[in-house]
Amino acid sequence: MKIYTKRGDDGTTGLLFGGRVEKASDVIEANGCVDEAQASLGWARSLADGEIAAQIVECQRDLWILMAEVASAPNHRDRLEEGRTRVSPDMVQRLENAIDRWSDVVVMPDEFVVPGETQLSAALDVARTVVRRAERAVVRCQFEESLAVNYLNRLSDLVWTLARVAEGPSHRVVRNVSTKEST
Repeated sequence: MKIYTKRGDDGTTGLLFGGRVEKASDVIEANGCVDEAQASLGWARSLADGEIAAQIVECQRDLWILMAEVASAPNHRDRLEEGRTRVSPDMVQRLENAIDRWSDVVVMPDEFVVPGETQLSAALDVARTVVRRAERAVVRCQFEESLAVNYLNRLSDLVWTLARVAEGPSHRVVRNVSTKEST
């Protein structure tokens, strides 16, 4: 089987359940950003192990569902299935539960964090910024009755939390050094 189809050579791409749109459309830009988020999470997962890796791969799989929803033409959105091709309330709730669970294992900083304490936390912080970009792109698409933005918003919170967990107890924060301390 050949990987290339040549169908996109005209500058269009296919949507789930049919139809084609320009590759420069907001929908394809949003899906591209979500795809980048998934790849960024994959890089972080390659540095992780155990429960953090399992958490990340669960989110990566959810992003396929989100991308299916985003890649559906408005006249086909009634064909979407919650949890399969449309983000479900349960998916968002799972993220909230995970944020709460992971927040319990680390003291959260109350100041700005300087990314880069560990390779994994740095990769997670990069993934978080890519997820935020994906969220902004999906917002521009304005899907009615969609939880895609909610999911991406929670996902960025979870990824931030995982980065803090990956830093361990010695995470560094930006501190305002007063002149008294520096003299």
